[in-house]
Amino acid sequence: MGKSLIEDEDGEFQAWKLALLPILIIVLWIFNPIVIVGAGERGVILTWGAVEDKIMGEGMNFRTPIAQDVKIIDVRTQKYEVKAAAASADLQDVSTTVALNYHLDSTKVNRIYQTLGYDWSDRVIVPAIQESVKAATAQYTAEELITKRALVKQKIEEITTARLANYGIQEETISITDFTFSDSFSVAIENKVTAEQNALAAKNKLEQIKYEAEQKVTTATAEATAIRIQGEALQNNPSVVNLRWIEKWNGVMPIVFGGGGNGFIFDISSVATPQTGNNTQ
Repeated sequence: MGKSLIEDEDGEFQAWKLALLPILIIVLWIFNPIVIVGAGERGVILTWGAVEDKIMGEGMNFRTPIAQDVKIIDVRTQKYEVKAAAASADLQDVSTTVALNYHLDSTKVNRIYQTLGYDWSDRVIVPAIQESVKAATAQYTAEELITKRALVKQKIEEITTARLANYGIQEETISITDFTFSDSFSVAIENKVTAEQNALAAKNKLEQIKYEAEQKVTTATAEATAIRIQGEALQNNPSVVNLRWIEKWNGVMPIVFGGGGNGFIFDISSVATPQTGNNTQ
């Protein structure tokens, strides 16, 4: 008799636990005291709406139900592109697209959320880049913005880094993906480049002509020097004349006519051999 009573009481106890299980699940689901913070994220704790100094790290965390709420903030590298318009030092309109890689300071996400919420891109990043572009491009002419692109990028990066650091946003890299100018200025730049290329080609052609002329002068000078040396050698050594005459002689003896210094040489080889025959006079 007592045994059956124990069994009944134990059965009633098991049924009571089973009845409490779904209620417990519902309570946990409603009040949700467990917070899971993913990799590359941080949790900002709000107690009755006020931001706490403590920041939840990655993994499983606990909060006070009803009293505390947790805002998840991504602290991984993020990319944002901004289009900015400005004027160069020579008052040329210029527009550019700036790509920024950045991340939020994981130790300051509570203050970032407190001052900016989730809207830090439009409230801080866009104005910071636009202001840095205007400040940087105003120091260079439109042509220098092209030829000194690295310096312009460095200046924009310095200004942007300083402004974003005040809000707990850390810049990683910044790149200028494009520079565009007005149509009239683009045409003027193109014409200038073409003129410079033509001038360079003409200069190279002139240098070639000058080089060829110098070569001719050098050759002529060498030939004149050689002739002068030969003339002096002939004048100082008459036997050289005879040597040159012998070198060019074809072996036929010339015929001399006249006398008293008025004769002339007649080359007998130039006279044709008379024909013989039975012609009668």
